[in-house]
Amino acid sequence: MVKITFPDGSVREYEQGVTGLQIAESISPALARNVVSCGVNGETVELNRPINGDATIALYKFEDEEGKHTFWHTSAHLLAEALKELYPGIQFGFGPAIENGFFYDVMPASGQTISENDFPKIEAKMLELAKKDEPVVRREVPKAEALEEFKADGQTYKCEHIDLDLEDGSISTYTQGNFTDLCRGPHLMSTGAIKALKITSVAGAFWRGDAKREQMTRIYGISFPKKKMLDEYLVMLEEAKKRDHRKIGKEMDLFMFSERVGKGLPIWLPKGTELRLRLQELLRSMLRPYNYQEVITPGIGGKSLYVTSGHYAHYGKDAFQPIHTPEEDEEYMLKPMNCPHHCEVFARKPRSYKDLPLRIAEFGTVFRYEKSGELHGLTRVRTFTQDDAHIFVRPDQVKAEFETNIDIILKVFNIFGFDNYEAQISLRDPNDKEKYIGSDEVWEESETAIKEACAEKGLKARVELGEAAFYGPKLDFMVKDAIGRRWQLGTIQVDYNLPNRFKLEYTAEDNSKKTPVMIHRAPFGSLERFTAVLIEHTAGHFPLWLTPDQVAILPISEKYNDYAKSVARYFDSVGVRAIIDERNEKIGRKIRDNELKRVPYMVIVGEKESAEGLVSMRKQGGGEQATMTMEEFAGRINSEVADMLSTVKEKE
Repeated sequence: MVKITFPDGSVREYEQGVTGLQIAESISPALARNVVSCGVNGETVELNRPINGDATIALYKFEDEEGKHTFWHTSAHLLAEALKELYPGIQFGFGPAIENGFFYDVMPASGQTISENDFPKIEAKMLELAKKDEPVVRREVPKAEALEEFKADGQTYKCEHIDLDLEDGSISTYTQGNFTDLCRGPHLMSTGAIKALKITSVAGAFWRGDAKREQMTRIYGISFPKKKMLDEYLVMLEEAKKRDHRKIGKEMDLFMFSERVGKGLPIWLPKGTELRLRLQELLRSMLRPYNYQEVITPGIGGKSLYVTSGHYAHYGKDAFQPIHTPEEDEEYMLKPMNCPHHCEVFARKPRSYKDLPLRIAEFGTVFRYEKSGELHGLTRVRTFTQDDAHIFVRPDQVKAEFETNIDIILKVFNIFGFDNYEAQISLRDPNDKEKYIGSDEVWEESETAIKEACAEKGLKARVELGEAAFYGPKLDFMVKDAIGRRWQLGTIQVDYNLPNRFKLEYTAEDNSKKTPVMIHRAPFGSLERFTAVLIEHTAGHFPLWLTPDQVAILPISEKYNDYAKSVARYFDSVGVRAIIDERNEKIGRKIRDNELKRVPYMVIVGEKESAEGLVSMRKQGGGEQATMTMEEFAGRINSEVADMLSTVKEKE
């Protein structure tokens, strides 16, 4: 018999060799019908994998992240199986599950191409194969046998992968129907669970991510156990297109990119800059009660700074290459992180236990190299500004400071209407400690501090192994936007390692020298990413206090432009942000265009308005309309803003 421990702590005994599916069946037939994979001692495996010793178990449905990953992993294999039948001679690269669906990198045979026009026949073939309900069979194979098998099938990329990356004794394959793939798993027990699917896009991707190697065809898709789920997803996808921050940012003149400036290097336009500065001021106001000291550090630093911090060793592939000066052996790097600079600020003079916590803040711009194919609007860029702070504390202050920063992040979410969020405690991978710096003792101490802080705040957080920063564990916050997509925003990290590497110290109460603990935190994460998420969450309809343009003044014809300018001057004098649409266009066109720019209010001015000092107000979206004096209207705007800011202040 084996003892099986469930997530709630309860224990049941089963026959040795019991499977996840049998355990689900013992609980309820309904659960057995819906479960897609299981976690055994923290590892996700197939439902038919025998359990031969005492173990902890979690049963995953499609709704669970682990369940989705299993489902989409098998769907990637189903895609490959369909492609093999449709395109004889096709070569296969890698085909993983991703956050929303799956993809497969393939190399069609000479003379073959795969385009959007082919999506319907690929989908049809996949559904045809899924209906066969083919079992997915796992097999562990020796390296020589795997090489022989894939060589016989003409799969040169698979053979290269086996030869370069895989060790004998660790290789497994999965077979469904006439298709076999190299894979660690896990997978569904059979393909029949896949009831609905969609091929979503096709793109180019270099083999092994190497721009010097051949370009393959990457086919993206998504699948579901019910057609209704697919229908809902497609509706969400259409809504997402409407909310795309790149499209809205262009329509609202918030930011731009220039090929000559460089890929992934955003330029904030005047209106976007105004919005960004208001976000910064909001955070500054929130932090005033906590005695933060704001600094400005250079955008570059000596290479030795990042060697000391460990960033050079751990960010080598993701960093821009060192900058050489005319002086021999003098090397600089674009700043990938603000924390080494802040360590130097701490170290500039002797510190006492009385000085702690010492909170150093910076809206610090950093630079990270991202592959061209991974760049995406403001969410994936090569330079971004973090709302960064590093707090130096005594060990006994860690938990309280951590809890305070949880409060700050949740206040930010509350202000902007991110009501649906989850927290994730990211720990190091206990089986791959070489990726991290610092002793086991230090890691255990910092991981415990995060867990205890979350428990004391009543914050439910899921634990992810292997997701920690190289220098310490962290607490990440994921928000769900208005259409249910997950975004990673705020983060708090505990770091015992960097202070040691920089030999930071303070004089303790007993006059001994101690090393402080460093807490990294960023409520927004970065101004670029936060702005992108806020745009897509609100569809560009920002709160009135935040939006760059509060009012658009629309003269009915050119002869009322002078009156429009006088209205604008008055609005400016009383703090109302207004623009004038002076184009020689019909008023209907002006209204439509300014609706597209998401200006909250429009005021129309013509003969009557200019004669009587009035404005005709129109609210965004064809809502309320009214005529009033410009003074009354400006008073209304300012009152509405004051009420909003008062609410924001309360939330702070």
